[in-house]
Amino acid sequence: MLLGGACGDALGVPYEMSAPPVGEAVMKGGGLGPYDPGEWSDDTQMTLCVADVAARGVDLTGPDALDAVADGFAAWLVGGATDVGAQTRTVLVESARLEGRPHERLTAASRALDERTGLTAGNGALMRTSVVGIWNVADREATARAARSIAHLTHADPLAADSSILWSEAIRVAVTEGRLDLAAGVDLVTPEHADRWAEWIEEATGEPPGRFDNNGFTVTALQAAWAAITSTDRGDGSAMHLQRGLQAAVRAGHDTDTVAAIAGSLLGARYGASAVPTQWRRMVHGWPGYRAHDLVEIAVSTWAGGRTPGTWPSVPTTADPTIPPLGLPHPIDPDILLGTISDLPRTRELNVQAVVSLCALGLEDIPADGIPDRDHLEVWLNEDDSADSNPHLDFVLDDVSSALRQFRAEGKRVLVHCRHATKRTPAVALRYAVDLGVAPELAERSILQAMPGVRGEGRLWEVAAHGA
Repeated sequence: MLLGGACGDALGVPYEMSAPPVGEAVMKGGGLGPYDPGEWSDDTQMTLCVADVAARGVDLTGPDALDAVADGFAAWLVGGATDVGAQTRTVLVESARLEGRPHERLTAASRALDERTGLTAGNGALMRTSVVGIWNVADREATARAARSIAHLTHADPLAADSSILWSEAIRVAVTEGRLDLAAGVDLVTPEHADRWAEWIEEATGEPPGRFDNNGFTVTALQAAWAAITSTDRGDGSAMHLQRGLQAAVRAGHDTDTVAAIAGSLLGARYGASAVPTQWRRMVHGWPGYRAHDLVEIAVSTWAGGRTPGTWPSVPTTADPTIPPLGLPHPIDPDILLGTISDLPRTRELNVQAVVSLCALGLEDIPADGIPDRDHLEVWLNEDDSADSNPHLDFVLDDVSSALRQFRAEGKRVLVHCRHATKRTPAVALRYAVDLGVAPELAERSILQAMPGVRGEGRLWEVAAHGA
């Protein structure tokens, strides 16, 4: 969810308030920042102010948590903001002149702005709400209360809170039930607006997102994001829906990074980190110095009810000294080294310039020693043979094989490893060989001869050799 939103943000940054892309949108940077290629903007920056609080396992509806979010916004404004919406900036600046607790000052400034102008229904609350959807997945009413309270910190208009509630609930449903249903939260919005929201959602479903190009308004931003998602949904559950939806969101025009960030959060919630292509995960980054690994850690910690010392993903390392290193050259391409978790500290010894990790890592494991951040990729694969444990398996294997070919085209020697190198590593090595043009039977035989401890069976192996 966080990864999908951040990638949508970075994909939309170059095209904000400018001409739509010719061909596919790419993370080329620039935009209104200007931004580095792959850098996210205020949409993800403000989301992370909320997410860093949610990952502590606190009650997001309580005053202490709301104070922490408010303090995060204030610190972001002076220490990290690369772009700030006019409404948000006004509220943050004016709140500093008031007295009281941080969240009370923000809410008061937000109400005052609404009373003066009647114009506080911008998309700034909606764009940062995604993490609320995974904060308390067992309680939809609590999700709605948290979304409303956090929206009201800067956006007093009920429509801004309603849109945040709808999107947060849609994310909660996507993660827990595996389906896309924006209307699932209509009963949670302001009662007098419920019928209008149902109509707005229906109006946007399946429509071209460019129809809602005036998307600085929270209603049309929601409609544009929902239209981008539903107009590109082929109903096949394919991981490619995430990429199709984000391309459509960018083509909606105007506030492209925000609409794509909103759409990306829901698409990421529905399809998971395994649907986010490695080329995007390599590039995406931003304030406060985070990359893809950090976003996943924050999201998983939030889902789990907060960070628990000694429990993944909050552990320093997942190294295991009882597992021997391997470091075998790939039989087809000797500059691809096949290893275990114990090869990860050996990157200098093995003379590798890139790493692909196929197992869970600790906070200090990535990036590996001497490897640039963008050249250490994590890939979500399970050793379980059940279909549910490895969604999008064919896509993931193709994606990691493509990443290996890209690393090699850049002249890099690469370590590919999982924990024990008995299932995931040989399966990826097999798909890589097949994608290089080696016949599946010959590729299988080569991998099995090079790695005699591998049995070469099960769903992971079969899909690697022959496709899904």
